[in-house]
Amino acid sequence: MSELYAVIGDPIGHSLSPAMHQFWYKNNHMACHYHAFKVSADDLADAVKGLKAIGIKGFNVTIPHKINIMPLLDHIDEEAKMLGAVNTVVNRGGELYGYNTDGLGFLLSLEKEVPEILKQNPKVLIIGAGGAARAVGLTLAKHAELKQLDISNRTIDKAKRLSSECEPLTKTRALSLEEAKGRLPDYDLIINGTSLGMAPHTDQTPIAIMPSERRQVFVDLIYRPLKTAWLRQAEAEGHTVLNGLPMLIYQGALAFNHWFGFMPDTKGMQMFLERKLED
Repeated sequence: MSELYAVIGDPIGHSLSPAMHQFWYKNNHMACHYHAFKVSADDLADAVKGLKAIGIKGFNVTIPHKINIMPLLDHIDEEAKMLGAVNTVVNRGGELYGYNTDGLGFLLSLEKEVPEILKQNPKVLIIGAGGAARAVGLTLAKHAELKQLDISNRTIDKAKRLSSECEPLTKTRALSLEEAKGRLPDYDLIINGTSLGMAPHTDQTPIAIMPSERRQVFVDLIYRPLKTAWLRQAEAEGHTVLNGLPMLIYQGALAFNHWFGFMPDTKGMQMFLERKLED
């Protein structure tokens, strides 16, 4: 009998998690099945009870449940507590353990895809202050050696809030988008943590790219489209660019590792998902 794993969220039809995990199960000859369940906010508590009752081995959690699921679990990992959100749950003997692999998945994607950037004590700008930006910002602040970590957001109060959370861990400040635009050439690593650039607004960009005499790294957490208008602009200026697909893959691989105790193939997964997204 195959073991069951899942992802819960609302909406859930767009999720790449089932394709990703089924690919890993097949490649590792594992008798497992991964299913996407649409769960509304009102039904979350009942859904968690139901998943526990049927003996599910583990599941992922996506929007809008990453925060509200926390009081429904038996144990919360320290990283998840810091980020205030859970995206991975492991069932150990009937007790549910919550983890967050989003931030560490992003960090791993940088280490694998642009390894030189973290070695240079970078000056970092994050555009956005929502859930994804928060996971990335707090993880970088805690685990990376940074010269500076600045947060810029359309609503400056949200940028100040995230910056103050990062403050005990690294040197940081909050900037308006206009301030950040003027300072853009000063940064080594610029990260878009907003949804600007996703369909149907694929022509929108989070911040204007200013001419710079040195090569910078621009990262967009978006992976649909694979290359946003913003990344195309950065690439045209001669900068290194990275989309959000590696973060998706590595956060999934870390979830897989929580369930099975080993990391799956990520290079094969990148090629598989790129083909899937291009189709």
